[in-house]
Amino acid sequence: MSDPISSSNIFQTHQKELGLKWVAGEQNRGELTEVDARLSDSSLIGHLNLVRPNYIQVLADTELEYLNNLGKNSLQDTLQRLFDSKPLMVIIADSITPPESLLEFSRQTGTPLITSSESSHKIVDHLHYYLSNQLTEKTVFHGVFMEVFGIGVLLTGPSGVGKSELALELLSRGHRLVADDAPEFRRTAPDAITGNCPSVLTDFIEVRGLGVLNIRAMYGNNAILDHKRLRLIVRLDTEPDSMDEPIERLDHTGRSRRLLEVDIPEVRLPVAPGRDLAVIIEAAVRNHVLYLNGYNAAQDFIERQQDLINQARSS
Repeated sequence: MSDPISSSNIFQTHQKELGLKWVAGEQNRGELTEVDARLSDSSLIGHLNLVRPNYIQVLADTELEYLNNLGKNSLQDTLQRLFDSKPLMVIIADSITPPESLLEFSRQTGTPLITSSESSHKIVDHLHYYLSNQLTEKTVFHGVFMEVFGIGVLLTGPSGVGKSELALELLSRGHRLVADDAPEFRRTAPDAITGNCPSVLTDFIEVRGLGVLNIRAMYGNNAILDHKRLRLIVRLDTEPDSMDEPIERLDHTGRSRRLLEVDIPEVRLPVAPGRDLAVIIEAAVRNHVLYLNGYNAAQDFIERQQDLINQARSS
C-alpha cells in the first residue's frame, strides 16, 4: 500500500514548479491514502465541485465569480458545504488573492488554503498525474527487471538460479537494467504494469562471488533505466520436472501470470549447462514482439503442416 500523502508534502514537492504559496490553514493537516482514493466517490482533484467533492478543490476566475455572485446567506451555505467535505486543500489559481470569506473558513477549519501562479488547468493536470502515480496499488516482485530490445522483461526464478549473472550478460550485449532483486511494480492503466527501482537499490546489482556492483559506474548512464512497462515475464528453473505444468514444446504464447489484476505473458525456460540463456532471452523477446504485432510462429507452423496433410490427402 502506498504511503499517505499530506497537504504539506504536496506543497513542498510542487512549490517551485506550480508557484505555490501557503495562505492559511494548518500545514500538517489531513492525509490521503490509496484506500481513500479507491473507496470514495470523490475524485482526486478538480475544479470546484460540491456534489462529489474533490480531495483537492481548485478555484479560478470562473469559480470565484460564481461565489461572488451569491447572496450572503447562499455564500455562507456554499462555503460551509465546501469545507464540511474536508478537502485535503483548496488551491486558488493565477495568483488571485483569496476573498476574505474563504480565508475565514480556512482559518476556522484548519483547511490548507494555497495560491498558485499557474492556471487551474495546469494545476489539475499536474497534480492529478502525481496523485494517481503515488496512490496507485503497487507490489514488489522478486527478480531482475530489464529492458531488452525496448521491451520490459522480468527475470524470475528461485534464488541462485543465475538471474543476476544473466542480467550481466544482457547488459554486456547492450540491454538495460531497471532493478535488481526487488523491483517495484505499479498498475498505471487498466491493462498496464510499470516497474521501477526502489531508491536504495538504484544502480546496484548483486552477483554471487562478486558482491554488490554499481552498473552505472561500470557500464555508464545508458545501462540504467528509471522505469519501464512490464511486457514479459521469463521464469528460470533448474528443475523443469518440478514445474506445476509440463513444458509446452510448440507454443508458449498462451501462458501468463496475473500481477496486480493484469495478465502478463510468461515464458518458462529450463536452465541447463551449455544453454546460452542471453541469446534465448533475446529470441523470446523478438518472438514476443512479433506476437504483439499479430504473428504467431507456432500457429504458422501448424497451418503449414495442415496444408501439407490436406495436399497429401487430396493427391
